[in-house]
Amino acid sequence: MKKPLLIAFASCLYILFVTGCSNSDEKFISEGAIEYDAAVVDQSNPMASLAPNKMTIKFKNNKSSAEMSAGMGLFSTAFISDPETKSMTQLVKLLNKKFSLVQGDAEIQKENGAYPVEITPVKGTKVIAGYNCQKAHVKVNDEYASEFDIYYTKELNIKDPNFANPFYKVDGVLMEYQMKKFGLEMKFTAKTVKNEDIDDATFELPTDYKPITKAAMDELFLGLQ
Repeated sequence: MKKPLLIAFASCLYILFVTGCSNSDEKFISEGAIEYDAAVVDQSNPMASLAPNKMTIKFKNNKSSAEMSAGMGLFSTAFISDPETKSMTQLVKLLNKKFSLVQGDAEIQKENGAYPVEITPVKGTKVIAGYNCQKAHVKVNDEYASEFDIYYTKELNIKDPNFANPFYKVDGVLMEYQMKKFGLEMKFTAKTVKNEDIDDATFELPTDYKPITKAAMDELFLGLQ
């Protein structure tokens, strides 16, 4: 091989290697936001018109806050998860009323047990929001016995991202999945992932939210039906 061709070939390899590493590092972020499209699986459900059409998960230092709103901002909720303290805080704003519920590890496990899922890795991959995702099949072992596929990625730098949800056995960030709560089943699909600065206050309990019990929080959601 002539020297100019050898230099050109080596340069191409170098550019390919550096670019590939740079893109990988660029995607493997530990702080930012994921925006999901949200859709009701059964549009005949009486709560379908009140359901949110998007969800945003903000993450930083392995903490995350999943935020949703509906009814032109009249109702909003957020689930703040902290794997280090094994706690989850739910915030609900309904009109001018604000409520909060803080749950520890035992309560989270009990909650997850109420939505028993059997997760089986299967062949298949998909690129979602620019991230390579692995596939798994889910069977919900309840009276409805629903089944669906989920996709998750290991290309985001978030440790133990699912400890506070029924998919806690999945080692990766959920990018496409379904969830059922209070009779309403929704499908979430990641649309964008942004590398951005997230305020630490996002993961703190606001002082103007009134603490309530789990039973009171459930009653609040059931009252929306």
